[in-house]
Amino acid sequence: MHRLLPFILALGLFQACQNPATKSTESTTDINTFAYDYTQLKAHTPLILLEDGDHKVLLAEAYQGRVMTSTAAGMKGTSYGWINHDLISKGEYQPHMNAFGGEERFWLGPEGGQYGLYFKKGDPFDLVHWQTPGAIDTMTYPAVQKDKTQALFAKSFSIENYAGTRFDLKVERRIRLLSEKEASDLLQVPLNAVKWVGYESDNQLSNTGQEDWDKSKGVLSIWLLGMLKASPAQVVMLPYKAGGSAQVNDAYFGKIAADRLIKKDSVLFFKGDAKSRGKIGIPPAIVKPLAGSYDVEKGALTIVRFSYTGDTAYVNSMWEIQRYPYRGDVVNTYNDGPNDKGEQMGAFYELETSSPALVLKKGGAYRHVQQTFHFEGKASDLNVISKHVLGVELSQVPKF
Repeated sequence: MHRLLPFILALGLFQACQNPATKSTESTTDINTFAYDYTQLKAHTPLILLEDGDHKVLLAEAYQGRVMTSTAAGMKGTSYGWINHDLISKGEYQPHMNAFGGEERFWLGPEGGQYGLYFKKGDPFDLVHWQTPGAIDTMTYPAVQKDKTQALFAKSFSIENYAGTRFDLKVERRIRLLSEKEASDLLQVPLNAVKWVGYESDNQLSNTGQEDWDKSKGVLSIWLLGMLKASPAQVVMLPYKAGGSAQVNDAYFGKIAADRLIKKDSVLFFKGDAKSRGKIGIPPAIVKPLAGSYDVEKGALTIVRFSYTGDTAYVNSMWEIQRYPYRGDVVNTYNDGPNDKGEQMGAFYELETSSPALVLKKGGAYRHVQQTFHFEGKASDLNVISKHVLGVELSQVPKF
């Protein structure tokens, strides 16, 4: 035994020296951190980093000026957006849609129907024929202005709907970090007890064509979608007007199981675990301009608020020839999961908002403004925010 002692001591010293380095490596490669996403993305596409202390937001021109992710706690903090690093690193475009990820991207509606943008004229409304237009999937939106806390992206292009109507348009999209005073004033609640980050997305769509847009030929809407990281404890919360549960649209991709969706008198809860594909919509008759999600295990609350002025005509994105093409939804949530082929885009859920159906005159324009907030902290402190803004006690959130 005494002959082995020097070897054992040496081995112990070697392992002691290796452990700090191992921990250091793990901390810098944690896939849940903002630093990981920033490093991975930077290797494949130019980025714009907005920052104010620990509040950081990451933008990408190549992906339509989308918000890829954000954090409330600096480079080592939690990264909120779901990003498809595998797809991005391949550098190859995919059929149907390039699910690059990103916690807030710019799209146009409607998706399906006789005025839809995602199906060619005469094609059936199924997954085989569904195709995201390149202008909102693979086209770059250059940054025409930028500084430390904001960036403005602009792009002009043409697009055609299922009915053959051509639209000439310009998109201007400004993303800016919100100060603590701005965020507190918008939410009407103090934020000093929690870690938080907030940013505003101001999106303007202009009719640059030679004709006025006409409902009888189809019109467009601004559609903002956020891919956020799913988890077993993630629950989406969509508040709506009291007594409105029967008007919730939960028929997009078939019936949603009762153990995944609970509709109360003025709020619904929807499981955001990326284990079952489903989509839900809130129509204008019952909408409140808010959406949220809560992960009790991570102590994380997300809130989205947006501009809404009482419009009632919203484009219908259902995959069918529609009887009522302007009875669409204002707010949507989507949970990813295996499709009919057993394939899946990724481990994310979505919070989505839309502008009204835009009947723009020649030279006319419309702005759809949205703010996204993420909060981390004690359940009691997060509850103050949720109760005040969403009207939801976090103790009410079911554990599916």
